[in-house]
Amino acid sequence: MRVALLALPGSMRSALAGLTDMFWLANQVIGQNHPATARFETQIVTAEGKAVPDAQGRMIDSDGAFDQRPDLIIASGMKLNEDKHPVDADAVAQAAQWVKGCHAKGSVVAGACAGGFVLGEAGLLTDRICTTTWWLFHTFRERYPRAKPVWGKALAEDRNVITTGGPLSWVDLTLHIVANHAGKEIARLMADMAVADSQPLSQQLYAPKGFLNSVDPLLTKAENLVRYQNPAITVEQLAAALNMTPRTLHRKMRDLLQESPKSFITRVRIESAITLLEMPGNSVSQVAFACGYQDETVFRRAFSSVTGLSPARYKAWSRSRQNLPMEQEG
Repeated sequence: MRVALLALPGSMRSALAGLTDMFWLANQVIGQNHPATARFETQIVTAEGKAVPDAQGRMIDSDGAFDQRPDLIIASGMKLNEDKHPVDADAVAQAAQWVKGCHAKGSVVAGACAGGFVLGEAGLLTDRICTTTWWLFHTFRERYPRAKPVWGKALAEDRNVITTGGPLSWVDLTLHIVANHAGKEIARLMADMAVADSQPLSQQLYAPKGFLNSVDPLLTKAENLVRYQNPAITVEQLAAALNMTPRTLHRKMRDLLQESPKSFITRVRIESAITLLEMPGNSVSQVAFACGYQDETVFRRAFSSVTGLSPARYKAWSRSRQNLPMEQEG
């Protein structure tokens, strides 16, 4: 598989180097376990095949220009301006045209973190499920209104367009590509060698609570009703408290978040649960009840669907991040 790593003025050198190394590691694992499987051939490409400055002004050497059609193109993280847009819009637009043409001819294209801007400018996020890093979610919704970004999703693939969130999400992206190309077992062995998690965690674990709802006063008010006044509130009760019909509430939340009121309530309840689970002494059953769940099994299922972790595993993960000893569940 021929892989082109897109380098633009302001690109993050670490992502380009990391992607190159990860595909090299994949080749080593393939050679040791499945030598008949095709290897990855990576090139760093720029518009004219000339070096470009990275995010810190150091030059990135180029292996080729926009005169080829690789099997896969990856646009990775880059420097953004104060408006959270790429610092070199012209370079992004030029790259977008090349990426669009290659995709039309059969290339798979991928964007990690801010690399998704290239795909957005190419029109390849239109009517597609996608994701980006949590702090760019509102920017993408505004700039690409026909895209379908999913809040908190670590990785999304829709019709040969792959997106991931976070400046270091190129690790998740590489493992996903290797799994698709060489099989899940190769990807697992590669993840073990890289000491990486082969199952990326939801970005909702990292985003500040309430960030998503800060975009509109209606969402902020709705969040306060669920989080602080009645965690067990129903869609009908929430709509009434907001002086609108359930149908109107559904339409407004779809417009603002591409999320149903039921999903909104669940997400806010689980965000509250995350905070409570981080507090020493709170059992899973206590947290479930505090967040409006009468059935602990239903709570566990909802928590896992939102975060990708069970409540107990989240507690352990959270404590390990804080360098705290494991807590015994009572």
